[in-house]
Amino acid sequence: MTQPAPRSNEPLIHHWMPFTANRQFHDAPRIIARAEGVHYWNTAGEKLLDAVSGLYTTPAGHGRREIRDAVARQLEELDYAPAFQFGVPGSFRLANELAQMLPAGLNRVFFAGSGSEAVESALKVAIQYHRVRGQGQRQRFVGRARGYHGVNFAGWSVGGMVKNREAFGLGLPGVAHMRHTHIPENRFQMGQGEHGGLDLADDLQRMIDLHGADTIAACIVEPIAGSTGVLVPPKGYLERLREICTRHGILLIFDEVICGFGRTGAPFAADAFGVVPDMLTMAKAITNGNIPMAAVAVREDVQQAILDAAGPDAVEFFHGYTYSAHPVACAAALATLRIYREDDLFARAAALAPKFLERIAALRDVPIVIDTRGFGLLGAVDLAPEGGPGKRGFAVLRRAFEQGLVLRVAGDTAIFAPLFITTDDQLDEMFDKLRKVLATV
Repeated sequence: MTQPAPRSNEPLIHHWMPFTANRQFHDAPRIIARAEGVHYWNTAGEKLLDAVSGLYTTPAGHGRREIRDAVARQLEELDYAPAFQFGVPGSFRLANELAQMLPAGLNRVFFAGSGSEAVESALKVAIQYHRVRGQGQRQRFVGRARGYHGVNFAGWSVGGMVKNREAFGLGLPGVAHMRHTHIPENRFQMGQGEHGGLDLADDLQRMIDLHGADTIAACIVEPIAGSTGVLVPPKGYLERLREICTRHGILLIFDEVICGFGRTGAPFAADAFGVVPDMLTMAKAITNGNIPMAAVAVREDVQQAILDAAGPDAVEFFHGYTYSAHPVACAAALATLRIYREDDLFARAAALAPKFLERIAALRDVPIVIDTRGFGLLGAVDLAPEGGPGKRGFAVLRRAFEQGLVLRVAGDTAIFAPLFITTDDQLDEMFDKLRKVLATV
C-alpha cells in the first residue's frame, strides 16, 4: 500500500486551495485575517498594503459599513428565494440601475454567481440568438491567446492561457484564437500602444476567411487582458474588431470582469475606449467583493429575438443558476453602486491613474525589469526570468508579503490594481516597498 505523503502543516492540509502551490503554502502560509480600508492584517497582526484591490474585487475599500448593513438588513427580511419562475425586488432594482450605467443599448441583464458563469451565459446567449434567427450553423467562437475567461469548460476553451488549458483535454470544439496584443514594439508603453492594432485585429478577418463568417457565433475578448499581465489594446484594435463583427453578423463580447466598474476611470472599458460590444460580462467589483455575483449585459434586440422565438408561456432560455440574482448579493450590489455614485469613485480612479502609471513607468530603471505597461488603475511589470519560468515572480510575491505588500503575480509579471481610495502617500509606499523587494530577487 502506498504510504501517505508527509504532512508539513496538519491544520492546513484539508483545504485544497485554488490557483495555489498548495505544498509550498503549507510550509510557508500567507494567511490574511482582517481587512479595513486599503489594508489587510495577517494572523501575526502585521499590517499589509493591498495593491490589487483584493482580486480586482474591492476598489471601494475593505470593510464598508454601508454594504455590511445592507446585507444584514436583507438577511433579516429574505435570505433566499428560488431563482427559477420567481423574482425578488432587489434584482429588478439592480438590473435597472445597471442598465442606466452600462453603454447605450446594453440594457438587458442576466445574473450569475461568478465571472466564469457570466462568460458561460454569454456564449450560450450567442448560440441561441443565431439559432432562433435561422443561423444555427453559427457555433464557432473566436477567442484570443493569453485571454482569460474563467475556468468553466467554455471559458477556458475560448481563453488562451496555456496552464489553464493543458491539464483538462481538448475543451470545446470549434474554437479559434487570435494573437494576443503584447508585442515588442509597444514595450514600456503607458496607455495604448501605437503599433499593431489593425493587423492584430485583422486576425479575426483571417478566421472568417478560413472558417466562413456564417459559422462564427461570437468573438470574445477582454478589452484589457488582466489575469495574463495587463495587456492593453493598441490603438485601433477594438474599433477594428467591432467593425469586422458588425460587417459579418458576429456578436462581439467584452469580458469586463476585471476592468469594469471604474477600473479604467470610466464605468466600463467599453466607455473608456469608445467601443460598444453586443454583450458585456461583469463580476468582482459589482459587490465590492463582499458577496459572489456576476452578470451579463445583453443588447436589447438580442434578448428580444430569443423571447419572440418561444411559444406562449414557454421558458425562452434554458439556462440559469441556483444563485442567480441571490437577494443578499443584490443588496450588496445595490449598496456598492450607491457608494460608487456618492463617493464619485470612478472620478477618483481617473484622478489617481496618472500618478499610478507614472510610478509603474519609473520602474524601467530597475535592472531586472524588462517591460512596464498600464491603463487606468491597471498596471504590470515584467521581470527577467531567473531559475525557470515563474520562479522570480513567485519570489516577489513571497517577499512582498513579508514586506507588508499584497500584489498579484502571473508567471514573472507583477500586477497592480490599487483601490480607488488609495492616497498619493499610500501609492508612494506601495512602490517604495516594491523597489526594495525587486532589489533582493
